[in-house]
Amino acid sequence: MNWLMKKERTKGLSCERARAFPIERALAKLGHFPTRTNGKEAWFLSPIRSETQASFKVSKKLNRWYDHGAGKGGNVIDLICLITKGTVKEALHIIVQDEPSFSFQQRPFLEQQTEHTITIMYAKPIQHYGLLKYLNARRISITTALTYCKEVHYLFKGRKYFAIGLKNGSGGWELRNGYYKNSSSPKDSTYIKNGNRKLIVTEGMFDLLSIVECHKNLELEYDFLVLNSTAFVQKAMRTLEGYSSIELYLDNDANGKRTSKELMAYSKNCKDNSKLYSGFKDVNEWLRGNTINGVGQKAQDVFLLPQKQTCFTPGGRKEKKK
Repeated sequence: MNWLMKKERTKGLSCERARAFPIERALAKLGHFPTRTNGKEAWFLSPIRSETQASFKVSKKLNRWYDHGAGKGGNVIDLICLITKGTVKEALHIIVQDEPSFSFQQRPFLEQQTEHTITIMYAKPIQHYGLLKYLNARRISITTALTYCKEVHYLFKGRKYFAIGLKNGSGGWELRNGYYKNSSSPKDSTYIKNGNRKLIVTEGMFDLLSIVECHKNLELEYDFLVLNSTAFVQKAMRTLEGYSSIELYLDNDANGKRTSKELMAYSKNCKDNSKLYSGFKDVNEWLRGNTINGVGQKAQDVFLLPQKQTCFTPGGRKEKKK
């Protein structure tokens, strides 16, 4: 469904109806999952402040939230506005994007959220063969990846996994491997300050890695902002202040175009660079698509990996030989 149709649906969505949208589902859309849950309530690490013990409660029956540490609570619209630093209108837009046909039909959320809780165990420099192989497939050299990312080991659905991880500004992680795209709470953007007056804004971690892969020593000229979710566009606007040049490398889809327009409307210093990878969804897809023509060849040459016959589970673990 295109952006115009979504806009029309948002216009027809009343705040009263939107307040019936399940808070747990809204939190999941923004990358926040419960630490414990039962049939009546769910407890989260606060999505609006930093904490180590979950004190953020969601009442499933009332569909209301209360942050005991902050001493405040409210409905789903209030919460989305607090997390994204956005307006009520923007909160309604996030809600209406949930499904092609807007519906508040309840889902078996208890089981769904319990399964999707992620617990970070530890992070270390990237060295696992499976992750090196994944980086090679994305045409990112280990040198580039090591500069910004870690090998993150975590628990998911009661099992141990690992992934390429990019840490965000609130201590959460964006997690990627060849099989899963996950994130741990709290969800936030990643702002890398290098002390420059120019800023590069990307939508995802591999977009940033791809740009750095193609243009070495960019940190000498640019700071970097990875949104990790376009839901953080309002928060990103505050980051733009003070930059003389802001280059946008967002996805070539309706959501990416909408976000670019919002940022350009906010600051005259923003420039949409998506035409540079026209015909591709994002920068990394462009990099992979052009490797055979020479672009990204350095990344490909780095991976002189041993040719061993190793199979991996969807979590990136070695499979036992049969």
